[in-house]
Amino acid sequence: MAIGYLRIQARTAQDAVPLEGTRVWVLDDEENVLYRLVTDESGETQEVSLETLDGSYSQDPDYSGKPYSEYGVIVDAEGFESVSVEDIPIFEGETAVLPVLLAPLQGSQPSQTMDEIDVGKPAVTAKGQRQQQGQEGDFPQGRVLRQVVIPNPITVHLGAPNAPASNMQVPFLDYVKNVASSEIYPTWPREALRANVYAIMTFALNRVYTEWYRSRGYNFDITNNTAYDQYYVPGRPIYASISNVADELYGEYVRRRGQNAPYFTSFCNGTTVTCAGLSQWGSVTLADRGYSARQILRYYYSDDIEIARTNIVTNALSSYPGTALRVGSTGLDVQTIQTWLERIRRNYPALPAITDPLGVFGESTRAAVRKFQSIFDLTADGIVGKATWYKLSGLYTAVTRLAELDSEGTSLGIGTVPPGVVLRQGSRGQDVVTLQYLLNVIAQYYPDIPAPAQDGIFGSETRQSVVAFQRRMGLVTDGIVGTRTWRALYDHYLGIGENVPMPGPSEDTIAYVVQAGDTLWNIARRYDTTVEAIKRANGLTSDMILVGQVLRIPLG
Repeated sequence: MAIGYLRIQARTAQDAVPLEGTRVWVLDDEENVLYRLVTDESGETQEVSLETLDGSYSQDPDYSGKPYSEYGVIVDAEGFESVSVEDIPIFEGETAVLPVLLAPLQGSQPSQTMDEIDVGKPAVTAKGQRQQQGQEGDFPQGRVLRQVVIPNPITVHLGAPNAPASNMQVPFLDYVKNVASSEIYPTWPREALRANVYAIMTFALNRVYTEWYRSRGYNFDITNNTAYDQYYVPGRPIYASISNVADELYGEYVRRRGQNAPYFTSFCNGTTVTCAGLSQWGSVTLADRGYSARQILRYYYSDDIEIARTNIVTNALSSYPGTALRVGSTGLDVQTIQTWLERIRRNYPALPAITDPLGVFGESTRAAVRKFQSIFDLTADGIVGKATWYKLSGLYTAVTRLAELDSEGTSLGIGTVPPGVVLRQGSRGQDVVTLQYLLNVIAQYYPDIPAPAQDGIFGSETRQSVVAFQRRMGLVTDGIVGTRTWRALYDHYLGIGENVPMPGPSEDTIAYVVQAGDTLWNIARRYDTTVEAIKRANGLTSDMILVGQVLRIPLG
């Protein structure tokens, strides 16, 4: 038998909190326990080897069976809902990384429940055909974006457009990796993987650019129904070969020469279903003949196809500087990633401390970047390219948002007893602020619940969030916050407080080179610390500092 590999990650709150000590069981198809594992401080298990079929089967379009072996995983952490994942495909020579986002138990919940996930067959074996919508020039009048933007997150509807299903907000790169791991086999030649990832990424960007669904009144960007769109499977494993290709191509897309719009890159498996677009199995044949990804795309789409790039990412703290950061880089962008890494380190203590001067990319910054990349399944080269930059930005946002929400809860005085009022669309006031705050906290742990603005006005956005919460909790989805919905909101809020391990203040410091015009006061304000803390960390007896002097700035 051939060998493949599996690693499991147990985290919560959009990856902001790793769950150390989580128990994991790996099972065969007869539910025999093969491995008993425990996660480390980054929420990861060791990588385990599993028997599977020879990799040649997954490169043969005529092979009628499953070209892989399937395994199951059970994940159990104290204070969280357990998760069971079934039918995980393992391919020869491939590492499957299974990200498990665990939800905290309710405050009044006496025992654990089990959330069941079935990965199912890859779409390359499916017999359906995506509806050929959105071709070049077929854009809704007046609903085309001026620029090509990466939606981060992208909102995915888990069903057909009109189906009463949940929406999930997913980081765009995670979405691409998930779809590619669901649509194609990771053992395919690299140029075939690249061509298919280009098609998957461009297809999604076309849906966003044309506002295909939003212009029709839907509150999502794309569906996971393969009759219409691409196969997104919540909770499925991601394969290392696919992940590396997606990191490399992040932000690139296919267009026709002289046009800005992402091309409508339709595709099908090319065996049981044929179409006017890319053949997934045909891309394997062409790659085996020596075709590059670009040549494969031109073969199936148009001779004037070219690869374009966009640096515009929605909801990003700071735009990618356009040039990768590496040892020897200096300046504000380096200072930015160092600040992000040091804050993330409070939640992920496996990240090594940075001892380089602030704004100087030295060996300790490189070591921290490499460890971050290895924890989050990015190419671990110690270079901050686009994929690493935006993962750092997104995770920094997640960890700091949790801290902000904790502080807000204290100032709001949420307590343990729900308000006695009934709220509905049109309501206003402090009780609406409380409702919106609770939804914001819970949304950090449930990607299918959108976080509304905390403005004290119960508008359509707040109603959508309430309905999503009610659907998730099995309540009547009327968008009205009465006794049962209030109680469920408080139970989940209190459960988060009881069960989620939150990191305390850090005693770490970061090096800062004093600039012209700096004072201890403005440095302390910039890093959310105090003048006295800086003086203590550096043994200063006065407020006098010198340009070029290196100060240790306490974090936390």
